[in-house]
Amino acid sequence: MNFSRDELKKLALPLLVCLALLGSGVALLTASATHLQKAKGELAMAERARAQNAERLTRIAEEEREVTQKLAVYEQLQRLNILGPERRLEWADAMTRIRAQREPLDLHYKVERQRTLASLPGKPGTVDFFASTMKVDLALLHEEDLLRFLADLRSSGNAYYAVRRCELARTGQTGGSGRNMAPRLRGECEIDLITILDRGAKG
Repeated sequence: MNFSRDELKKLALPLLVCLALLGSGVALLTASATHLQKAKGELAMAERARAQNAERLTRIAEEEREVTQKLAVYEQLQRLNILGPERRLEWADAMTRIRAQREPLDLHYKVERQRTLASLPGKPGTVDFFASTMKVDLALLHEEDLLRFLADLRSSGNAYYAVRRCELARTGQTGGSGRNMAPRLRGECEIDLITILDRGAKG
């Protein structure tokens, strides 16, 4: 199909406009594809950041639970007076109270020098476990007297009392009545009075 010169002149402007529109369309499509790719990249980064934040929040929650649990244990140890230096005066007062309350026929004890059980690394400082062995010699009417003595000792709350050894032996004595009853048993015990010193704790 042949066009005359006049017809070509008439079609020139529409053709230029068409070409311009096609160029603009191609440019828009290219820009849209670029923006879409960028948006996908930003979305992927946002999803990774959200996953990292969720993981961080989970870790923080776990750490808070651990801190809460450790704090509860620490407060319990504080209430029991296990933390800090040994309390020999309190131990002596406890033995005096037990002797007065239970009125054992005979009670002797001796607390040996403190020794280190273990030193464990901690944050921010080491934690040292100490023990002072209490040797107890007491006269008993029956076995239950020994169990009551140990229960009273534990309930005094001045240390953690760990019984290492207890031996009972018959005295060979018999009878008696009322306040004149003779002890039929003799008990000998070795009891560790355990305390904990946290080097990293603030005073």
